[in-house]
Amino acid sequence: MKHLLGIEGLTRADIESVLRRAEAHLHGAPDASHVLRGKVVANLFFEDSTRTRTSFEMAAHALGAEVLNWTTAGSSVSKGETLLDTVRNIEATGPVALVIRHRSSGAPHLAARHVRCAVINAGDGTHEHPSQALLDAFTLQRRWGEVEGRTVLIIGDILHSRVARSNLHCLRALGARVVLCAPPTLLPAGIEALGAEVTWRLDDVLPQADAVMCLRVQSERQGESFFPSAREFSRLFGLNAARAERLKPGALVLHPGPMNRGVEIAPAVADGPHSVILDQVAHGVAIRRAILEEVCQ
Repeated sequence: MKHLLGIEGLTRADIESVLRRAEAHLHGAPDASHVLRGKVVANLFFEDSTRTRTSFEMAAHALGAEVLNWTTAGSSVSKGETLLDTVRNIEATGPVALVIRHRSSGAPHLAARHVRCAVINAGDGTHEHPSQALLDAFTLQRRWGEVEGRTVLIIGDILHSRVARSNLHCLRALGARVVLCAPPTLLPAGIEALGAEVTWRLDDVLPQADAVMCLRVQSERQGESFFPSAREFSRLFGLNAARAERLKPGALVLHPGPMNRGVEIAPAVADGPHSVILDQVAHGVAIRRAILEEVCQ
């Protein structure tokens, strides 16, 4: 694998290869601190991030790499430098990989066409977030053994969610049934063509779910209102304590973060017995170690 630009286009074998590598890291695989020793991984984050940037940094260090953490603050972007000029200049310093998060969909794809080193998409606009989908699938697989045949319900701002798109591709490739639930205004037109089932009746589909993923409403990507109010959204689409009681025994609750507690998910649910949200965070380092190994060797 030369780059990781998205889940779309990856085979099931590609996905399972990353998951196996991540599992090996969690089970005490032999020391891998030599894998990228003497090399540099450059984190280029044009958007803010906590979990993704931190876990890519920790993953790179675990493989023996030095890490360049680049952000727009204090950079020449403020002076009008283009994306391509930025990535070409960073590449000229010799990194083995560029980990790129950008507000524009397709930015990592553009960079990959103009650099020789590996490019990893850490989230591009409303398009994809492949490493998040891989760690979500890994979290489910570790709990279930197999994702195939399970029903995963994704609720919330599907329209603006790169996480939803990557998870749809990833979970479908692994044999899961994926159901998307949102107000009609927050469902992309034609999303069914990607293999998703679509509904806006949360209470009808909730008891069918083996796992529920709640998504934050991404107001920063919205130039208009897509629903009357946060209170109304929470009433119709929020995973509150009463709804959590209707989940299957053993059903799992996920959230890619950051959470708006009390809007898409109640605090009691986020911290409750169904939640594997902190497992997702913990698995981020293992998955991103596996990704760096796949693209950098």
